[in-house]
Amino acid sequence: MLFLDCLDFCIRNILSFNGTKKVWDCMRTHDSVSILIFNTSRQCFVVVKQFRPAVYMCEVERHCPQVFQNQDKENCHLEDPLPAVVGVTYELCAGIVDKPDLSLEEVAREEILEECGYCVPATDLRKITSYRSGVGVTGSRHTLFYAEITDQMKTGKGGGQPEEGELIEVVEIPLEDSMKFAFDESLPKTPGVIFGFVWFQNNIAPKLPKK
Repeated sequence: MLFLDCLDFCIRNILSFNGTKKVWDCMRTHDSVSILIFNTSRQCFVVVKQFRPAVYMCEVERHCPQVFQNQDKENCHLEDPLPAVVGVTYELCAGIVDKPDLSLEEVAREEILEECGYCVPATDLRKITSYRSGVGVTGSRHTLFYAEITDQMKTGKGGGQPEEGELIEVVEIPLEDSMKFAFDESLPKTPGVIFGFVWFQNNIAPKLPKK
């Protein structure tokens, strides 16, 4: 998972662009991986739910703008203006790349085990693509993998690492409901979930055995 403590530094660059000086705020973050996980035993996707402070703050500002009036932005204290659930999002299993001795596949394998409780060989992971994420501020590289699991591969309860502040709930999305889920705006989710489900429909679903 991506946390603020993974930021190495913030910089302000002043560059000449077509003869005009421009100023950008940039943050350098770790590269990251995410995994589209499909359980073939029960024909469902395995995703995670977790609380995201930035999402919560955006919802507070949208619904309760008065909370931020006359507030010290460096020491803003909220008196529970909204329930915490408004800051919970559905996401693919994911993690930062902060172990130079591990391949991207090995990093992804560890995240699947920690967050979702399934033991998947790194060699069984299929790379879907890589791209630049957060290009407006960070520009780090993100790599998306696909993994198939079975119920027999479940070796732990998942849920992340509480000692690192991770509070993760594992959720299963039935294949037949996945596209409706992907485009249901009432269910907050990351773009990776939508992209992953669409990719699956185009590349994996046509090869599945017909019921």
